[in-house]
Amino acid sequence: MRSSTSQLSIHKLEVFCAVAERQSVSLAAKHLNIAQPVVSTHLKSLSEKLGVTLTRRSGRRTELTEEGQSVYRWALDVVVRTRELERELIDTQLGVAGKVSVGASMTPGSYVLPSIVASIRQRYPLGQISVHVMTSLSVTDAIRQGECDFAFTILDPRQEIQDLQIEHVRDEPLILVAASHFEIQAASTLLNELPYITAQHGTPRRNIEEYLLMEHGVSRSHIPMEFGHPEAIKRAVRTGAGVAFLFHSSIRDELASGVLQRIDTPGMDLQVPVYLVRRKNKTLNRFQSTMSKELIRSLREQDA
Repeated sequence: MRSSTSQLSIHKLEVFCAVAERQSVSLAAKHLNIAQPVVSTHLKSLSEKLGVTLTRRSGRRTELTEEGQSVYRWALDVVVRTRELERELIDTQLGVAGKVSVGASMTPGSYVLPSIVASIRQRYPLGQISVHVMTSLSVTDAIRQGECDFAFTILDPRQEIQDLQIEHVRDEPLILVAASHFEIQAASTLLNELPYITAQHGTPRRNIEEYLLMEHGVSRSHIPMEFGHPEAIKRAVRTGAGVAFLFHSSIRDELASGVLQRIDTPGMDLQVPVYLVRRKNKTLNRFQSTMSKELIRSLREQDA
């Protein structure tokens, strides 16, 4: 490898990482919102500067060469640390101003954090809090790649978390609900036979739900619909098409207004832990640390 790395730009490295992760020049261009020829030019320029071939075509995919894999590991580390440094440089001595990027899985990010963040923002008007709502798998990826400083998420027990720092924050009750006009006579004794609307098969949210139900001997055979977001599940349930296990925080308003009704499940107390997640070697600046503590405190107070 030539000794010309000092001429490299962070942007070129970001483009290369995007291609490596998506195995596609066109998908990388779409993700970065730049023209496909620009991506190709950056790849060619980076390859020439380093003096090695970084990619090769394999069918419709763009794969990394052996040298490209080594460069990717190095480039990703540079990009991750640069993103973090850019945020950390905004920190002030008092920790009342700066930027923080917070990741969140669907339910905490959509139904719990918005009001909490709005309240905290009133107390820290100089701060900028960015909340990224995504699947729990995407959340941990964002933490590893430096896109988020920390995150609040559920975790599939099978997820790899050895490189992450995990702290239990609260438990989310998972309760069975149906539309107000749904017939629930003797439903509590016929849980296996009800029509369920649930998360998509293979997702952490679905896996956690299945695991908890198996512990209580519930094996669902009738799942007519699957959706990727709790809001979609909730809207389908409101039509009367079926029942669903949903986090209590996502349906407070519907239960209070009577749009949805709770179905009793005697002997079943389903609780799903929500965790604070961050990289083990990640050091929070003062503002990020302050926001982490504020959010944890508010989440736990809301749960009390």
